[in-house]
Amino acid sequence: MKIQSVIVLGGGSAGFTAAITLKRLLPQLTVTILRSPEIGIIGVGEGTTPFFPHHFHQFLKLPLKEFYERAQPTWKLGIRFLWGQRESFDYSFDQQFAKRSPGLPRNNGFYHEEPPAAWCLGAGLMARNKAFTRNQRGIPEITLDTTAYHIENIKLVAYLEWQATELGVVVRNETVGQVDHQQDQITTLHLLSSEKMTADFFVDASGFAAKLLGETFQEKFHDYSDTLFCDSAIIGPRHREEHEEIQPYTTAETMDHGWCWRIDHENHINRGYVYSSKFVSDEDAEAEFRRKNPAVQQTRIVRFRSGRYQRSWIGNVVAVGNAAGFVEPLEATALMILCGQCRSLAEALIDSDCDPGPMLKTMFNRFMGERWDEIRDFLAIHYRFNKRLNTPFWQHCRENTPLHGAEEIYQFYLENGPSMLANAIFISPNDQFGAEGYLAMFLGMQVPHQKKHQPNEQELAVLKQLDQTIATRASSGATVAEALQVIRDPRWRWA
Repeated sequence: MKIQSVIVLGGGSAGFTAAITLKRLLPQLTVTILRSPEIGIIGVGEGTTPFFPHHFHQFLKLPLKEFYERAQPTWKLGIRFLWGQRESFDYSFDQQFAKRSPGLPRNNGFYHEEPPAAWCLGAGLMARNKAFTRNQRGIPEITLDTTAYHIENIKLVAYLEWQATELGVVVRNETVGQVDHQQDQITTLHLLSSEKMTADFFVDASGFAAKLLGETFQEKFHDYSDTLFCDSAIIGPRHREEHEEIQPYTTAETMDHGWCWRIDHENHINRGYVYSSKFVSDEDAEAEFRRKNPAVQQTRIVRFRSGRYQRSWIGNVVAVGNAAGFVEPLEATALMILCGQCRSLAEALIDSDCDPGPMLKTMFNRFMGERWDEIRDFLAIHYRFNKRLNTPFWQHCRENTPLHGAEEIYQFYLENGPSMLANAIFISPNDQFGAEGYLAMFLGMQVPHQKKHQPNEQELAVLKQLDQTIATRASSGATVAEALQVIRDPRWRWA
């Protein structure tokens, strides 16, 4: 029977993103969101990758004007890592290492020695605290291809709710109690208001509770704690100091028992310490966090477990967001994989004419499982090779972090250095990070390889010219504050 009605269980960013994606691409569906008023917003996933703006602005083609007015994001060009033996290094969303600049016989990655240079415009802008270049008239060139967002979660969810209702999604404040099912088919949801609801299809966006996938179906959970040892986070905001610029990147800072993020919003800065409770108590973690961040205000602790369910699509249920899996926000992957889940689900329903068969579900589960494992493996590299500190936690990480699927990528890098062949031969074309991501981390953390290259005078001249060209364009760029001022001018028109 064709799917005609959908109930989305959960009204956070996951539930609303799923509902918007389905209603935008399959407007004939009746989509209802059940949002429990008893469950608040965690507010952790405040950084994105470029996949987020691509999903909403290019794939779904939702207007930019309303998004910027309601969600009020700032821009993110990449991640600055206080990680490894360098003072810092920048992982830009622009192509920096997995490319060959004109005039050079080898890829840029072979020239990434001390001190690290900016081999792409994105890194050049990050180094100068600029968000965008300017055109000939001096106006910021606000592009989205290699740009992501910093978003306050409450404002994001408010925008998503508005957009969902604009598209015709019904939003109800209800809490689900009992769930009836026959084998792998959900039949009835019993609400605490005594009402019963049914639909042809259900999206489980109930967060860590995983009400349908985990609690009802008892699906097997693949625990990632053998690789990702952190299980707690202390979160706290602070006010922006007077004349303190808005940074156009996320900062990931190595801490004694994990790492700390910095995410810049327009009027405040969000800080969070992700740590392992096996190596430090909550009280000592809080003390360390406040020593580094004395201006932080009230804090709170979030517990989590890293891992994924074996299947995210069972019968007439698909889980998205934290209901399907979770990893710490070291690479801001939560909203990235959420958008991928929602897009894959919508395309699966479109191509199956809303009558998905068992093989489609099997392949969907395989694909999404591989995406989760890919993130785990990429994050494992961050822990295995970070030699910045010699605390018991980091010693344990270096000695005991398995790379799983990234082991071959590391072995290839060890033997061949930053060769483009990795991307061409065996890094999956579906890999969410690609050769650029792996090289940014290997080179940034100075992981040694066997193909060290010493540039000659001609190459050094090309590198100097490249550096000067990037510096010239980036130095005259616009800050986040300047770009915000421009788009809020009544004369501004989004393309």
